[in-house]
Formats: sequence, C-alpha cells, structure tokens
Amino acid sequence: MQLKKVETYSDELLLKLLKNNEMAAFEEIYHRYWPKLYSMGYKRLKVREATEELVQDIFSSLWINRHTVIIQSLSSYLLSSMKYKVINFMRHEIVKKNYVTQELALHNSIDNSTEEIVLLQDLQLALEKEIDKLPSACQTVFKLSRQHHLSMKQVAGQLGISEKTVENQLGKAFKMLRANLKHFTFFCISIFFVG
Repeated sequence: MQLKKVETYSDELLLKLLKNNEMAAFEEIYHRYWPKLYSMGYKRLKVREATEELVQDIFSSLWINRHTVIIQSLSSYLLSSMKYKVINFMRHEIVKKNYVTQELALHNSIDNSTEEIVLLQDLQLALEKEIDKLPSACQTVFKLSRQHHLSMKQVAGQLGISEKTVENQLGKAFKMLRANLKHFTFFCISIFFVG
C-alpha cells in the first residue's frame, strides 16, 4: 500500500495502519510525538541521554506491541507512558542515590574503601560478562527487568509472554548468575539483584 501525505493522517488512521505493519505510519507517529515526549521527560530529568533512552523505549514498545496494545487516544497513551517511565526512572535514581550516600558514609569510616570500590567494579564487569552468557530468553527478560526497570507485567506485555514465564526466566537468570559469581561475597552480589 502506497501512503501519500502520511503527515496529514489522523492519529486514529495512523494507529490502524500501524496495526497493519505500515512502517510509514510508525515513522509519522515517531516524528509527530518524539519532540513532545522528549520535552516532557527532559523538563523533569534534565539528563539528555536518559530522556532519549526512555523515549526510544516507548517507541520500541509501541512497535513490538502494535498488534496487541489497545489505544483509545494515541496522544494520551504516549504521554502517560512517558510520565510512568520518568517516575520509574526517578524512583530508581533516588534508591541508587540513597544507596550511594549510605555507602559513602560507610566508606568514610572504613580504611579499605578503595579495595571495596575496586571489588564492586570487578563485580559489575563480571556480572555484565555473565549476563551476556545467559540463554537468549533469560538475557532479554533480565535486561528488561533489571536494566530497563520494567515490572514483570510490563516485561510480559512487551515480549508477549505470561508473567509466570517472566518470573521463571528471571529465577533461572538469578540462579545462573549467583552460581557463576559465587566467588564474590553474597553481600556484593545482592546489591545488583535489588530493584
């Protein structure tokens, strides 16, 4: 189907075309809403890279779920998605800052803080290597859950699988990672599995 002047189409028509796998419709939605979503996110986060990543996540999810997602109003759907992405990101950052603050206070009273920082950096590198070794399904679920901070329900929706499958894949990933990182202390490993 040859689309003409797609920029003049209504959101409703673009959504119908999107469900029919029309890339031109998706691209128009992207160009129409990217600036609004970016502006909304940047006002709150003030971090360009993080804002861009959140916007990209929303559009990736829209494309992946184009056949199953039910959208009454495209504008409301996208703006609400951005709002929740920003809230989740800020919540995660607060938890991270609180942890860092507590760790810094602890390190100020401990002589071997440099050694601990090196240990945590080593753990981070080892963890990244082990994540890359996970089976494809486990790896995808783990990254969406732990690195993109999606809930089990959101992961299930994005991948088109059940929440039980997400839970099973996460459990499998944690088990493999803990086994492969057993030479690190339990305390260190648990830091990376919180959240």
